[in-house]
Amino acid sequence: MKFVRQMCGLVFALFMTSFSLQAADRTKAIAFMEVTGFDVSLRSMRVSAADAPAMLGLDAEDFGLSWSRLADEIFEPTQIEQDALAILERALRDDVLMHVSAFYASNLGQRLVDAENESHFTGDLKKRELGHKLAVSLENRGSPQPQYFRDMANDIGSIESSIRSYREVQVRFLMAAMSAGLMQRQLDEADLREILSLQDTEIKSAMMENIIVSNAYTYRKFSDLEVEQYRDALGTKEMREVYALMNAIHFTLMAERYEQMALKMADLHPSQSL
Repeated sequence: MKFVRQMCGLVFALFMTSFSLQAADRTKAIAFMEVTGFDVSLRSMRVSAADAPAMLGLDAEDFGLSWSRLADEIFEPTQIEQDALAILERALRDDVLMHVSAFYASNLGQRLVDAENESHFTGDLKKRELGHKLAVSLENRGSPQPQYFRDMANDIGSIESSIRSYREVQVRFLMAAMSAGLMQRQLDEADLREILSLQDTEIKSAMMENIIVSNAYTYRKFSDLEVEQYRDALGTKEMREVYALMNAIHFTLMAERYEQMALKMADLHPSQSL
């Protein structure tokens, strides 16, 4: 993730405003999170915690309730939202906020948010199985939606940014795990990055396929025209900017919490109950 570039848009005047203006900024940021569904997206990070032990060749179920409690503690939703708001209220420009909020507050926008919120918490197996059938159906009837899904991914940079961001999560988690003594093999950061980068081509291909399947499920109740309208909306400069910011926030917070998780995993033992 291009974290430095994302944060270069901070306006100096925001740091010089009075308390009342800062409060107003937070109110706007809260409203933005709700209307766009970003708050639900952040809460769904807890679902990803099940993947952490797999990076170390372990299974979350081996830890029993201790793992679930640890994940609930680290991915506590209120704190995640507060951390995200602290960044949003400083970095989100009013003109961008108004543009994006206006779209998501529309009838189509709210239906899209409802569909995306539901999809965040749908089990991967169900989403993959039904999404695959829906994607095949779209292809068979010659629907333009699969191409729209590709366009949407390119418009908001979701493939490239996700690979870079997930790589940061992996690196920070594994480095913390090695530091905590969870891994016998010790690598320096440069070697670890080089090893992980060998998977990039395979991951990129899998992610594009998954985007089509996942979106086929998420937007299954929308017409070709409605998905086209969403594709066009995501292609605007304001939407690109806000998604870059939201992606940066999402993966920054995730990487921080994965580091915490690796350090605390050292105190857990398989099948241990706290």
